[in-house]
Amino acid sequence: RLLHVSFKTQRHLVGPPDPISHLRPIIYDDVPPPPVPAVVNHPYSLQEFDPEPARNLNAYEMQWRLQRQQLDDLSQNFWLDSNARSESAKEAVLASLPAASTPMDRENALSEFYKQWLLQESERVDEYSKIWRSRNWANIILAARVTYSRFPSRITDF
Repeated sequence: RLLHVSFKTQRHLVGPPDPISHLRPIIYDDVPPPPVPAVVNHPYSLQEFDPEPARNLNAYEMQWRLQRQQLDDLSQNFWLDSNARSESAKEAVLASLPAASTPMDRENALSEFYKQWLLQESERVDEYSKIWRSRNWANIILAARVTYSRFPSRITDF
């Protein structure tokens, strides 16, 4: 509970895997829900004044939430593109085999395809891994700053 009895634990959810990227999206519980559309005609904007104002977020926390989502999007987009291209190339290899090919011919063709695919994509995957690692470390550091910035309020709110 980290010193404060009313400390709220976060319950992020994990969604079903994407059929192409095979990544399971994280559904964060600290993202504000979209505003409910107003059906009442009113001369003033009722959405302008939130009856329950959001908790005061500091700059680190806002930046961390944004970067966390951007890292998830980077991973999703990379693997979506990579897996879609891989599947279409694999289908092209299988379509190029004669109709009378044996299961062993298919296995050999796929074995050669996977070997070539890994060689072809190694530089791209290495570049993605490098970017992902650096952004992930930046997120970890930012998360530590967020935790540290919250610490004084936990002590004073006793």
